[in-house]
Amino acid sequence: MQPLKDITVVTFEHAIAAPFATRQLADLGARVIKIERPGVGDFARGYDERVRGLASHFVWTNRSKESLTLDVKHPAAAGVLERLIMNKADVVVQNLAPGAAARLGLGCERLSAVKPELIVCDISGYGDDPVNPGPYRDKKAYDLLIQSEAGFVSVTGTPEEPCKAGPSIADIAAGMYAYTNILAALLQRAQTGRGQRIDISMLESLAEWTSYPLYYAFDGAEPPPRTGASHATIYPYGPFPAGDGVTVMLGLQNEREWASFCLKVLQQPELVEDPRFTSNSKRVAARTALRQIIVDAFASLTGAQVVERLEIAQIANARVNDMNGVWEHPQLKARCRWTEVGSPQGTLPALLPPGTWNEGPRMDPIPALGQHTDSILAELGYASHEITALRSDNAV
Repeated sequence: MQPLKDITVVTFEHAIAAPFATRQLADLGARVIKIERPGVGDFARGYDERVRGLASHFVWTNRSKESLTLDVKHPAAAGVLERLIMNKADVVVQNLAPGAAARLGLGCERLSAVKPELIVCDISGYGDDPVNPGPYRDKKAYDLLIQSEAGFVSVTGTPEEPCKAGPSIADIAAGMYAYTNILAALLQRAQTGRGQRIDISMLESLAEWTSYPLYYAFDGAEPPPRTGASHATIYPYGPFPAGDGVTVMLGLQNEREWASFCLKVLQQPELVEDPRFTSNSKRVAARTALRQIIVDAFASLTGAQVVERLEIAQIANARVNDMNGVWEHPQLKARCRWTEVGSPQGTLPALLPPGTWNEGPRMDPIPALGQHTDSILAELGYASHEITALRSDNAV
């Protein structure tokens, strides 16, 4: 499955947002050339050493890429970048600090002037629009900070304490919007022959994902309360303990399911017409009393017995898996969602990207730092003695 096999992406990226976007382009067959600092590389390489000495974030977001080390501030770098972008690139992606790309001569205005078919995607915390920059344009933006600014943290956690999401969802949201916008821009270029600039803001991406609680708090209304792992505005929908200490996650969506839950799971048919619980909004308002009824009913049952009743009643339910539970998940195994990728530390397991095609996606190795520097420079026309000189001068 390589619909982007003729597309080359040059990326000045670090951390998660841009690498996640470009990895997905690589999954579809795009050639992704990752520019990294000599000797150091993408700083996400150093986040941890959890995957046989490699960083977990880096393993996740950087398969199927080529690594070119280049000191972009070195005088010789300009010539390398000029050849690379003008001769090879269809797409340029960057999530450097606001204004850094322009200072390096990599701004969209300059690049598009000499290569109008180029697609340039800039990813930043708060957006980098030269016409409407906004007061936050130059603020540093890390995932947790954006989760806070976008209001996500305010509606996540317990009544006593707000929480962040476990995964870096602000980065992921921005990466997904960068990815889909680049695909749309490629489709448009196929019709018009012209590229364009894409300006992706982490704040705007996560604010879009947070729009349900935003609308819930419309016109000054109270926002959804923080309710831990339970749903804030639908009830019962969340975790409940069984008598053997197992936590069962369950969710009801409508009045038909509420009746079935009362009859077949709780085995208390009188609750169906209990005036405290005859609509979702009433059940939410009376969640404390209703939770106690459910906990009491489950106290004499094992987790397996609760799940059995839920299945008979056709009530949605799930296990509360830890990470090991996901590694061993029977559904992922049954659907053959695990494969392998190469890495500097040998073969590693990897999940196939979501979506099933007749042919599988590209799943090439995770690159070592600078692994492809010499081959890319040679491809750009640099002779071996010129490459040696660039290395001696610490340009690459």
